[in-house]
Amino acid sequence: MQFYLDTADIKDIKKYSSWGIIDGVTTNPSLIAKEKIKLETRIKEIAEIVDGPISCEVISEDSEGMLTEARKFATWHPNIYIKIPMTAEGLKAVKILNEEGINTNVTLIFSLPQAIMAAKAGATLISPFVGRLDDISFDGMQLIEEIVTAFNNYKFDTKVLVASIRHPRHVNEAALIGADIVTLPPNVFDKLIAHPLSDIGIQKFLEDYKASNQT
Repeated sequence: MQFYLDTADIKDIKKYSSWGIIDGVTTNPSLIAKEKIKLETRIKEIAEIVDGPISCEVISEDSEGMLTEARKFATWHPNIYIKIPMTAEGLKAVKILNEEGINTNVTLIFSLPQAIMAAKAGATLISPFVGRLDDISFDGMQLIEEIVTAFNNYKFDTKVLVASIRHPRHVNEAALIGADIVTLPPNVFDKLIAHPLSDIGIQKFLEDYKASNQT
């Protein structure tokens, strides 16, 4: 399983990349807006830190506008993946971008039929939003299981990127289901690495070491 960092905060990207486990970064217009910086500037800064896919989202609603933005974004760095919304216009853009060799990440996936249509259009990645489904009393991880099963049935090349992750349990279940990628906000990374038994064990070792080396 690959771990992506879901943020546009350059300090967080540097911090978690230093752990040696970050495979890519996902951004969206809301995350970029929080940083109060030009999109191109921030994406290029991220590319200098993370050697992996960097998702950059279009804001146009029609396919022609999406294509114009996507082609521009793709010139910024070879690792750019274009985030395209799951709409009819988005599918048109994905098909053309796939033919042009530009990687895409179809975002805002909330059903199995949407995931299949995106894969058939040629999406490189699809991003089902599990947390948002949980918020309205649907089982987000059940959708991931359905998508992984269907993609395996039909041998789609499209990878499943689990998005809108809220807690470590989502990561556990994604790994057991066989999702390709999870994209995590910084606070979930902190929760993943922490465990009270690890802390207790470290403290006990230190106490025993100090006790055995007293003069």
